[in-house]
Amino acid sequence: MDSGHTAWMLTASALVFFMTPGLAFFYGGLVRVKSLVNTIMLSFMTICVVTIVWTLWGYSLAYGPNVSGSPLIEGLIGNFSVLGLDGIRWEPLDSEGSFGGSGVDVLFQMMFAIITPALITGAFVERFKFSTYLIFTVIWITVVYAPVAHWVWGGGWIGADGAGALDFAGGIVIHITAGAAAVAAALLVGKRSNPGLQPNNVPYVILGAAILWFGWFGFNGGSALMADGYAVNAMLVTQISAATAATTWGIIGLLTTGKISGVGVATGAIAGLASVTPAAGSVNPLGAIAIGLGAGVICYYAVELIHRTNLDDALDVFAVHGIGGLWGCIAAGIFAVESIAGVKGVIEGSFDQVWIQIYTSVAVLIYTFVLSYVILFVLDKIPGLGLRVSQSSESQGLDLAEHGEQAEINDGAN
Repeated sequence: MDSGHTAWMLTASALVFFMTPGLAFFYGGLVRVKSLVNTIMLSFMTICVVTIVWTLWGYSLAYGPNVSGSPLIEGLIGNFSVLGLDGIRWEPLDSEGSFGGSGVDVLFQMMFAIITPALITGAFVERFKFSTYLIFTVIWITVVYAPVAHWVWGGGWIGADGAGALDFAGGIVIHITAGAAAVAAALLVGKRSNPGLQPNNVPYVILGAAILWFGWFGFNGGSALMADGYAVNAMLVTQISAATAATTWGIIGLLTTGKISGVGVATGAIAGLASVTPAAGSVNPLGAIAIGLGAGVICYYAVELIHRTNLDDALDVFAVHGIGGLWGCIAAGIFAVESIAGVKGVIEGSFDQVWIQIYTSVAVLIYTFVLSYVILFVLDKIPGLGLRVSQSSESQGLDLAEHGEQAEINDGAN
């Protein structure tokens, strides 16, 4: 057992946990004040529900040994050998220096599972039934997140034991799945009655983005699984990409509107963080600048384009996380450095990795969208359940309608 590596992984787990409260403030500041409590509670209750699911069966499905017996299911899902975390090793490292199957691994990966459905909530804020969301989360973690995590990180068909796709810290597993599910949710729940949205608290947005940025050092740095030079590089390129994307977003905003928006720069930083996530273990600092620059440009115009459609993805989950994650996955194949990643990217003369990145990312995007759509469609048809709150609840605001509480007492003007 190496106490230094163990201490770093426990710290990284706490950092990733802190990202979900950060997301709650980021999303909460963007909505109307009458739905601020509801928006924050979506993230807070995700922490509680996913923790229980992960403990009982989620970790086993994602990281248990492959279900075997048929070529059709080989590499698709873990078995039930560690239900309820039965048999988990509590000593952090085995003789090969691996955290796999240990309590440290359970804890660290739990934090990733928690934030993913919380990201989806930005697509349907101000109009989604809170109780239905909790049910959706249980099902979605089980049939979407856990299988995809297994495909990429649990010995399945996408990751190192399969196609060999690079997804260091969750471009595929987290950001593409959240983005695809967000589109399905926005399509099925429909547009808000009054989709025009002015942030109720810009300082909350910037504070939330800063907390997310801070937590992302555990997100990406912790994915090195050791306190070593690999973790240092991951944290360094994370910082560089986020700063580059935020600056790029601000400059584009200045050129197009004459102003640099605080919300815009914060959103740009998140886009840069999402984009570097899959590539943090394969690129050098110059590659991180390229990824951040691409994230700032691509995600900015993705937001603008989607705003011109009828899709009411209220907080731009797909444009920032879905498109950002997809760009980052492709960029990992472009800018991968053999001395870091063990494989060559396009800049080093090989196109093999970028094709792997493209087809695996697109496969997960399609799988997630279809399964999420089916789950939400069925929930919407169940009598007494449904996806959307009543018109009166939406007009009143979900804080009072769903929780009987208010973020602040005011004259109703907001």
